[in-house]
Amino acid sequence: MNGLRASLSEVRAMVDGASALHGVDLAICPPATLAASIGDALKGSTIGLGGQDCHSEKSGAYTGDISAEMWADIGAIYLIVGHSERRTLHGETDAIVEAKASAVIRAGLTPIICIGESLAERDASRTLDIVATQLAGSVPATASENEVVIAYEPVWAIGTGRTPTVDQVAEVHGFISQALATRFGGPGKAIRLLYGGSVKPDNAKELMAVPGVDGALVGGASLKSADFLKIAQGCA
Repeated sequence: MNGLRASLSEVRAMVDGASALHGVDLAICPPATLAASIGDALKGSTIGLGGQDCHSEKSGAYTGDISAEMWADIGAIYLIVGHSERRTLHGETDAIVEAKASAVIRAGLTPIICIGESLAERDASRTLDIVATQLAGSVPATASENEVVIAYEPVWAIGTGRTPTVDQVAEVHGFISQALATRFGGPGKAIRLLYGGSVKPDNAKELMAVPGVDGALVGGASLKSADFLKIAQGCA
């Protein structure tokens, strides 16, 4: 819940800077109030449009909600589902996340499915158990036939300035990769894995060099074009 129409100047700066980057896929997932305006600003650029959430139904009496088809209608290509804040603040279960991810696939878009453990779960050495459970319950069975993206975001690292060690990130991403390969076979190995959790310009390059990390899901650092572009450079 960040950004007003004045933020469009930052988006235009991102578009200008992204034109010089090669070998990296970029997308911006703005709040719904800015989606159409930002979508227009991104047309013809190398940056795609995404959304932060959706409802699992195509349409209906769901006041305040937005369907995946509505996002597709304004040109979105990605939709985030299961972000830790949705799970924590709105009580979204793995089953709800799976239904939303399936809806995104139904609409012809790419779901970015978020998973990750809390600090208490990390301290209790339950990280891999939590990740395994969320993967099993949140990723649709059709993921092997459609493009999906998984984002590992340790909840305790989001917005706190704390970042897992390289070894911790490598362990979890390796575990996720193996779990997807076991479940889906060959297609599971092609699913892209993003890291999210206090990704900043000064740590992006190191994090993107970790085996099994294919990109970043960026939070607060994406609000400023200069930071966003520096992180993108670290992903290229």
